[in-house]
Amino acid sequence: MQQDTGRIVQDGRTPALSLGAWVAFALALCFFSGVFYRAPEAWKFLGALDFTTLLGRFGEMGGATFAGRGGAGARQGFLYAVTLFPGVMAAMGILAVLAHYGALNVAQFLLTPLFEPLLGVSGRCGLALMTSLQSTDAGAALTRQLYEEGSIGLKGLVVLSAWQYAGSALVAIYFSIVSALFPAFIVPVWVPLCLIFGLKFLGGALVRLALSTLYRADFS
Repeated sequence: MQQDTGRIVQDGRTPALSLGAWVAFALALCFFSGVFYRAPEAWKFLGALDFTTLLGRFGEMGGATFAGRGGAGARQGFLYAVTLFPGVMAAMGILAVLAHYGALNVAQFLLTPLFEPLLGVSGRCGLALMTSLQSTDAGAALTRQLYEEGSIGLKGLVVLSAWQYAGSALVAIYFSIVSALFPAFIVPVWVPLCLIFGLKFLGGALVRLALSTLYRADFS
């Protein structure tokens, strides 16, 4: 069974980190972290660097999208699946371009010291995790891609899935649905967000511990 080494080595060497790679990683942070999601009016133009903003929304026909209302069964399920295509395809396309310029190598360099002790995976997984903060479907697709290319093993796949499942699409949901409760908060709005984000790491670490102890025989 494939082992999670936590590091990806190319040709026996650590890839060189060029200026372009750092710029690509910075762009990836802007696109997938949600930092520019629903930016203030004066900075609204920065929404062009946000993944959710770039995705936009479907137009309406008679007050509903092309999927309509009141559907059921396989046909409605198929139409719902079609609505997922833009997010998944856009995320994989953007990441492929950024990876070409070295964004994943920078992510590996910066995030491996954090992800390896806590989750047991390489920092290359960071962009997939960041994407899942805005889109669960795109995050899942990128995680599967990491598994298929050998960047993570089966154990890492389960740990990353646990990290993403808890508080999925955190940024998108927090600022779209939970924002209705912001006036009632007795703490700054960023405190619950940081708490949930920290608990995602705690959950991932606990799942990793369970796989390394209770289910060690299955993931050795």
